[in-house]
This record gives sequence, C-alpha cells and structure tokens, in this order.
Amino acid sequence: MLAFLSTLTLATKYMVHTKDFRKKQWKMLLVTMLCYLFFYTGRHNFGWAATGMAQALSIPYATIGWVSFCMLIGYSVGQLINGNLADRFSDRLMMTTGAYLSIFTNIAISFANSLYPIMVLWALNGYFQSMAWAPGGKLINNWWGQEERGKAFGFYTMAAGLSSVVTYFLSILLLAQGYEWRMLFRLPVLLLLLSATIFLILARDKPEQTVDQGETMASEQPAETWLTRYRMVLGNKRFLLTSLAFGFESMARYGLIFWVPVHYLGKNWKDSPEHIWVTFLLPVGMAVGALSFGLLSDTFFKRDRLKAIFVGMSASALISLGVYVLPGHNLLMGGVLMLLAGFFVYGPQACFWPLSPDMLGSKYTGTGIGFMNMCGYLFAAIGEPLLGHTIDITGNSQNIFLVIAVICLLSATIMFFIKYGPAKD
Repeated sequence: MLAFLSTLTLATKYMVHTKDFRKKQWKMLLVTMLCYLFFYTGRHNFGWAATGMAQALSIPYATIGWVSFCMLIGYSVGQLINGNLADRFSDRLMMTTGAYLSIFTNIAISFANSLYPIMVLWALNGYFQSMAWAPGGKLINNWWGQEERGKAFGFYTMAAGLSSVVTYFLSILLLAQGYEWRMLFRLPVLLLLLSATIFLILARDKPEQTVDQGETMASEQPAETWLTRYRMVLGNKRFLLTSLAFGFESMARYGLIFWVPVHYLGKNWKDSPEHIWVTFLLPVGMAVGALSFGLLSDTFFKRDRLKAIFVGMSASALISLGVYVLPGHNLLMGGVLMLLAGFFVYGPQACFWPLSPDMLGSKYTGTGIGFMNMCGYLFAAIGEPLLGHTIDITGNSQNIFLVIAVICLLSATIMFFIKYGPAKD
C-alpha cells in the first residue's frame, strides 16, 4: 500500500511538473512571437516609404534599390555574426538590444535630408535587426523538442509573416491619412518598443532558468569555440546547399515584399485606392503559409522538410508567372494571386529553420540559423537593385514577377537534388 501511494505521489508530481512546463513552453513561444510580431515595423516600412523618398530626394528606383541593398547587406553580415553569438550569449538580451537600436536608427532616418546618411543608417539598421531572428530561434529550440520543432518554428515564422501584415496595414493607413514618408519611420516602431520591453521582462533563455537566478549577458559557455561552430556549419554540404536554396527563396520573398508596394503605388493609387489594398493580401498569405507549412512538415510530410520546401517553391514559381501574365486591372484575380504568392513563397521558411538543428544538432542552432539567414539576405540584397534596374530599363514594374518566377524555380531545383536524411540532436 505504501509503495502504491509512493508511486501515485510521484506520478502526480510528474503530471503537475509536465503541465507546468507545457505552460512555460507556450509562454516562451508566445512572448517571442509577440516581440517579433512588430520587428518588421522597423524594416518592411521602407518599401512603403520608397516612392515618397524617391520623389522628395529626386532619385531613381535603381538607387532606392541600392539603399535597400545596404540594409540587406548589413542584415546579412549581422546574421553571420549574431547567429554565432546566439550560441554564446543571452538570446533574450540580444533580441531586445537589437530592437532598441533599430528603433533609434529608424527615427534618425526620418530626419535625414540626403541620400548618403539614409544609406548608412539603413545599413546599420540592418545589422541591428539581425540581432533578433537567430537568438529567437535558439530560444525556441531550447524550449521545444524535435518532435514538435516544425510546429514551434511554424508559429515563430508566422509571427514574422504577421509582422509584415502589421507593417503593411500601418503603412497603408498612414499613407491613406495623408502622412508623408518620414512618418513611416517614426510611428510604427513605437509598437516594437512596447513588445520588446514586454519580451525583456517575461522571456527566459532556457527551461532551467528562473526569475530568482538572475542572469548576465553571457550564458553558460559551450565547449566549442566560435571557430569550431563555423567549421561545423561550413563542413556540412547538405546544409550549405540548403542555405543556397534559402538564398533564392529570400531573394524572391524580398522581391515581393519590397517591390509589390512600388508596383501598386505606381498605378496612381490615390485615384484608385483599391489597388493599394490588394497588396495587403501578400503578407496575410505569408502569415498563413508559415503556420501551415510548419504544421504540415511535422504531419503530412512526416518531417521531410526538403520535400515541403520543394513543393512550396515550385508553386511560387507558377503563381509569380501568373501574376506576370494577368492583366493589371483584374483586381479580384490579382488579390487571389497576391494571397497565394505570399502563402507559397514564405510558407517554406517555416521548414528551412528547423533544418538547422535537424542537420547540425541543437547546440549549433544559432550558428546554423545565422549562416542560413546570412545567405538569404545576401541574395536578397543582390536582388533589390536587380529588380529596381528591371523597372528602370523596361518601364514596367510588371516584369519583376517574371524574374521572381525564375528565382523561385532555382530554389526548387536545388531542393530537389538534396537528399533527405534522419534528423539528429
């Protein structure tokens, strides 16, 4: 009888502990999602400010593309550095530091009156923005096991997609109310200030870390050096090919995020304001796609995330081609295609991120995510002036969708030739 009672007590304690840990798991995921939900207010606002900035400063779209290039290069370099640091320092403090510095640079840009200060500040903003994604991914990986990794990263990636929704909505609203482009760098980032502060207060880097322990900027030091972590990533050929495919996916994604507003704002949108609201369906599709692909990769695709990515990028190529051939006045079909374009071009990102711990092991998650994101934003940076130049030489922004279709096809082709292997921790 005593043995039975002892066993029952232990089982009860285990159930309570498991239930309590489950609550903390979701709390950490949700508070990280909340922080990232408003991160793009300090980055994706640029596409909406581009038209007004180009007119105010009398610069061509190719030059605007180079300004965006500076931010993306800053973000790319920052990912390479900060991804590695995420495996060494506090993820919580890195994310909030990046948020506060990004807010500062956005507000500084809003007071700039010439091209070169904007370029420098936007490049710095790219670096500061890069201090969030890999640390956030590392924090989530610390709290969620391999069997639910796709779902957790799906929710996290959905928050990034919803961040585009928030930024698009606020930017459209401000422009519709007659605010100038400078206000797009001042007002939306106030929401990032609030969410980052909440994250700073509530988030914890690891399950064993409690409020009573206190913390320093440095977390428990891993056995490997920073150079060893880079060698582990660079020595994995499958991961390098995956990062290359991710590069083309990011080029396509940013091509849509940045140039779709320019495409629709060029249609004399004040006379036909319904055109601008078509663009809002793009980030909505991205948010839904991220969550859907994250869940499907764990269930329908049975954690074969390579196949899920191939399907998504192949569909993206077909849809982008559809946008290219569709007459611009068909708003209904245009809205449907924008929704689908966002769904399929961004959804696969939820499958890319878990491949870092899947292929490299959990302790290299930050370095892997940082390296992959570095490749993504390096390619995206190259794509911005390319697409801007396409508009300048053809005189028609519709042509960017043909280029994006080819880019998506390149990503799908690379994924087709990568062999699926068992996940490891």
